[in-house]
Amino acid sequence: MSIAFQTARPDGRELNQARPLSFIPHIAPHATGSVLVCFGQTRVICSVTIENDVPRWMKQQKVAGGWLTAEYSMLPYSTIGRKARDINRGKLDGRTTEIQRLIGRTMRSAIDLKALGPKTVWIDCDVIQADGGTRTASITGASVALEIAFNQLIAQGELKTSPLKHLVCAISAGIYNDLAILDLNYLEDRDATVDMNLIMTENLEYVEVQGGGEEATYTHDQLDSLLKLGRESIGEIAAAQRAAIEIAKEHSSNAFLPTLKSI
Repeated sequence: MSIAFQTARPDGRELNQARPLSFIPHIAPHATGSVLVCFGQTRVICSVTIENDVPRWMKQQKVAGGWLTAEYSMLPYSTIGRKARDINRGKLDGRTTEIQRLIGRTMRSAIDLKALGPKTVWIDCDVIQADGGTRTASITGASVALEIAFNQLIAQGELKTSPLKHLVCAISAGIYNDLAILDLNYLEDRDATVDMNLIMTENLEYVEVQGGGEEATYTHDQLDSLLKLGRESIGEIAAAQRAAIEIAKEHSSNAFLPTLKSI
């Protein structure tokens, strides 16, 4: 299946064109590391807090090293109609549980937990505006916030080197109006017949691929097209992440930084 790159999208983007990607580091001054990540109109605050302790199960089983876990939420005003907080229902909904587990395991794949030492890394991803791709934005931002946090600990003398082995990048792709497209916004995600989330390292190694038909099936050629679209965008995402991390090193964690437009 060949991909005809023509303008056929609600916002006028080309089929292989991602939304503008930007980062604002140090958005949450009390976190060890934080960033506001924006994929177009999707905006997520990703923060990292590091505690000098490990979960009880690690102590009981005498597991060496540290641990990383993640929490994800969509704030009530992040969608067009108010979204009720999970706490008001008394439990997390299935989507929230799935996404925070996804964030946790993808980030654990990227760090050396033994090199981390007896510490627990908490990643919080809070969606303040949702326009499709909140989980991929959360993963992309969490990776940046994680490295900012480790650099902070290195500067304080608590770590010698960063336990982060590589950055993790994520992007969505899908079949919309029978065309393979990159980085779906809400309207596209709503009407797509196939939805995929591609998670890779900055070195172009796969971490996880999630893809499914929405009351539809798809062909092997369509699958290849979606993988190709996502893979070709990873280098630009990683470059934007690295730029944000370098800018964060140069500025105080108490300062709000200008938006870095990278894609």
